[in-house]
Amino acid sequence: MGDFYQNGLVTTLHNFRTRSVESIEYDLEKFSHQRPLALVLPSLYSELHGPALNKILDEIVKVPYLDEVIIGLDRANKEEFKHAKKYFARLPQRHRILWNDGPGIQKLNKILLDRKLAPAELGKGRNAWFCFGYAIASNRSEAIALHDCDILTYSREMLARLVYPVMEPGFNYRFCKGYYYRSDGNKLQGRVARLMVTPLLRALKKMYGQLNYLEYLDSFRYPLAGEFSMRSDVVKTIRIPSDWGLEIGILSEVHRNNSTNRICQVDIADRYDHKHQPLSPDNPNAGLSKMSFDIAKQIFGKLAANGISFSPGDFRSIKATYYRIALDIVEQYHSDAVINGFYHDRNAEEEGVDLFAKNVYDAGLHFLETPNQIPLMPSWKRIMSADPEFLPKLHEIVEDDNQS
Repeated sequence: MGDFYQNGLVTTLHNFRTRSVESIEYDLEKFSHQRPLALVLPSLYSELHGPALNKILDEIVKVPYLDEVIIGLDRANKEEFKHAKKYFARLPQRHRILWNDGPGIQKLNKILLDRKLAPAELGKGRNAWFCFGYAIASNRSEAIALHDCDILTYSREMLARLVYPVMEPGFNYRFCKGYYYRSDGNKLQGRVARLMVTPLLRALKKMYGQLNYLEYLDSFRYPLAGEFSMRSDVVKTIRIPSDWGLEIGILSEVHRNNSTNRICQVDIADRYDHKHQPLSPDNPNAGLSKMSFDIAKQIFGKLAANGISFSPGDFRSIKATYYRIALDIVEQYHSDAVINGFYHDRNAEEEGVDLFAKNVYDAGLHFLETPNQIPLMPSWKRIMSADPEFLPKLHEIVEDDNQS
């Protein structure tokens, strides 16, 4: 990102290309004595056979300042869990795998179900939530980072730049979000961020004014980035969604509990590419269709919590306002793509906008029709209060699974 612009709400830490990764890591090694770091990797078992994870591990084994790696493993049977232990064994750092489908964690999930505290849906959010719980139970780390396991363009500099703001003792940041631009090298990606989240936020600002929450979300250059770091005490207080609204939900919770001058975003990559979800226009429970629906629902819920009242007529207006702004943004990205020599399929982009407009409206009606739905998982502070023995049990189960 060739600029040094600050928008005023959230500090932006740029990459001016003046420091080597070795220089950054030299500092981080010193910081790690005061503020040990845990890295959370929420993973599907299928990603062990994908093109990205092996390269990610090749980079992580070189990281000298990392104290602990916590891998959340979803959709794995017993033999696949055994294979995962061998797969991750080359990590020189202390590492633990949470076998989320194993009998131990399933037993703990049953305890939560009985108390009506269990995550509502399977997925990345639930996976990350259990990993955060183990990080608290392990009590080894003062800082925690998370990134996806399908990053095709991964390098260890991404991690170094992501964690620097929360590990540097002289900084006051408690939460840091990574940013980059999404591309496969031939065309722009990141359709939900470009064509849904940004125009929706601007439509909401047009209708409801310059609300601090909307200005805050619109300050992030890539609000759907799956890479972030935070101080460990932040993890105990946030409530996160279990669905595709994870990233927006975490940003919203961090904003609720912290001043914006304690939150920053950092440039972690020139270009970022990972697994691309299909649009899925004919299946509202899959792909970008499900993602856009869940994200809109999260945003509407947070606005309601800030005192905004909605009606069906409001959502018709939001849809129409969003649609006009989104079409203007398609035009902007068309020009951006052409000047950079990228392929740009205007028809496909506008098909995406058509679907997202429908989902914005449907998510709004769903929000009105399900007022008793609890969209967020409980904070770990609540779990610790409800069952003081839960985290020790989680720690014991993970240790037993990894040592057996």
